[in-house]
This record gives sequence, structure tokens and C-alpha cells, in this order.
Amino acid sequence: MSTIKESLLRFRESVEPQATLVAVSKTKPISDLQEAYEAGQRHLGENKIQEMSEKWEALPKDIHWHMIGHTQRNKVKYMAPYVHLIHSVDSPRLLKEINKQAKNNDRVINCLLQIHIAQEDSKFGFDEQELIALLNDQAFKEYEHVQIKGLMGMATFTENKDQVREEFKTLADMFKKIQKEELLSSRHDFTELSMGMTGDYEIAMEEGSTMIRIGSAIFGSRN
Repeated sequence: MSTIKESLLRFRESVEPQATLVAVSKTKPISDLQEAYEAGQRHLGENKIQEMSEKWEALPKDIHWHMIGHTQRNKVKYMAPYVHLIHSVDSPRLLKEINKQAKNNDRVINCLLQIHIAQEDSKFGFDEQELIALLNDQAFKEYEHVQIKGLMGMATFTENKDQVREEFKTLADMFKKIQKEELLSSRHDFTELSMGMTGDYEIAMEEGSTMIRIGSAIFGSRN
């Protein structure tokens, strides 16, 4: 059994059925992705639209492609025909562009709103005030070609597990608040909480994650 297949099976056993395993395949060759596909993996995550589009062209069409990296508005059009879920929606202007490109492709694009929960300034995302303002904005309510599936967040890169847990808890509380107060109409199917990567996915799952993003622990270290 290949290392990729072994790793996939191990992670699936530990995260399913609570969470969807997104295998982060960025920078990896198509042969590695094909191997993952043959091992039954259908959710793949990329952080560059051009690279993801090249892989989408080359690989089977029942793969669900997840855009997990920071998304530039001028590149949305390239993934709009096929992307399954955009994890990294971090501004109203980006959401507006996704809605426009989804409309151009006669489809509804699934999105997660990225929340800034880490101590690091390098991370993107809404804070709670900005999030509530977006959900109450009339222009947002008129976007018919995006479906908000949930929230995404990345914890601080630190050995301090208590800090990581607190950050995930903050995100989970925000997620529950939106559900409880019904800040989104039912057409959005607000059910996904994407948090947790190789180093912190177990804590994320304890705090309620429904989607885990694992890369090097499946495909090996990157160049």
C-alpha cells in the first residue's frame, strides 16, 4: 500500500464521519493526486487558482476542488466554472465578485466566510463586527449565486495548545451564534465549520470542526 493511501486511510479513520477530510494537494504533482483519487479521496484543496485549474483539467471530474488560499478577485473567473467550495472569502468585495462570476457561469458557488481568529497579523479574515455587518447588508442579501455554507479560520501557529483551543472556541461560538440567531436565510445551508490542519486538527474536532485540511501529513513535505 502506498504511503499516500496509508495516510489517507489513517486520517479518514480519525476524522470521519464527524468531519470531511480535505487533502491539501498544493505544489504536488498530478501523479500524487491521481494516487489519492484511486485511494477514494474526492476532496482536494489548493491555494493557487492557476495550479488548481491545471489539475482540474487533467484529473477526473468528480473531484471536489476546495480553494483554501487567499483569493484575488481578478482570478475568481478562472475557477468559477468548477470550484466546489471557496474557504477563503475574506471581504465583501471578493464575495461580490464570486457572485458575479457564478452568475456568468449559471451556477451557485459554495463559500465559507474566513474569520480572523489568530494573533498573527499575516492571517486574513473578518472580525465579528465585520461579519455581522456583512450578513445584515442588503446588497449581500441579494446575491443569488453564492451559498454561504459556514465559517473558516486558522489558529495561531504556536505550541501553546490552550491558545489554539481558545481561538477555535471563538470561531465555534461565532458559528453557533449565526445559526441560533438565524442571521442567514435557510437557502444558505449554514452547516460547515472548517478549522484544523495537521498540527491542530484534533483540538479543532474537539471544538466542533466539520472540515479538516491536511497536506504534508498525507502527501509528504513540500519543496
